[in-house]
Amino acid sequence: MTTVFTRVDDRLGEFALRPLDPDADAALLHGWVTHPKAAFWLMQDADVAQVSEEYRRIAEHPHHDAYLGLWRGSPAFLAERYDPAHVELVGLYDHQPGDVGMHFLCAPVDVPVHGFTRAVLGTVMAWLFADPTTRRVVVEPDVRNTAVHALNAAVGFTVVGPIAKPEKDALLSVCTRAQFQAAADGAAADGAATDRAATGRAAATRTEGAPA
Repeated sequence: MTTVFTRVDDRLGEFALRPLDPDADAALLHGWVTHPKAAFWLMQDADVAQVSEEYRRIAEHPHHDAYLGLWRGSPAFLAERYDPAHVELVGLYDHQPGDVGMHFLCAPVDVPVHGFTRAVLGTVMAWLFADPTTRRVVVEPDVRNTAVHALNAAVGFTVVGPIAKPEKDALLSVCTRAQFQAAADGAAADGAATDRAATGRAAATRTEGAPA
């Protein structure tokens, strides 16, 4: 299936997104969304048929769609995009033109890769902002999901406040294009500084007369 967006991370390589196939991808997604670490996805008790049905419903919805994320060519995360004027947040916040809602989920792994989840979130954000009509990204994670709150802050989100949704108490947060770009620039600068420091430490500990 054709990819719709590709981004190359300086450290982790290529990330991409392709449209989700509700039938062909259902078994794979079932293992992700029912994993204990995906408790906030609210599909812990779903079977494969229910997963397929849910993503078929999303595929047919005029204001909601889902994509399978690839890392180095292999499935590794899930991303959803929605219009918060019609889905999830109707009447719950001050909607502005150009707002786009987002959910993302990383596949469970036995050995975590340092920085992977942030790279996934950065990829999803870059994909959303690649659309020139997107002005803000809006998210509503569970108030208890502190790990995602920290990740959101790292890519530029600011907290609006808690909101009550039928299925959860959520923490509404928004990120403008400028905020995302500033966070990305800051992360790049931090990475460059870390590389320079590592190079300096290696030079300082090199044996006198040894090749560099």
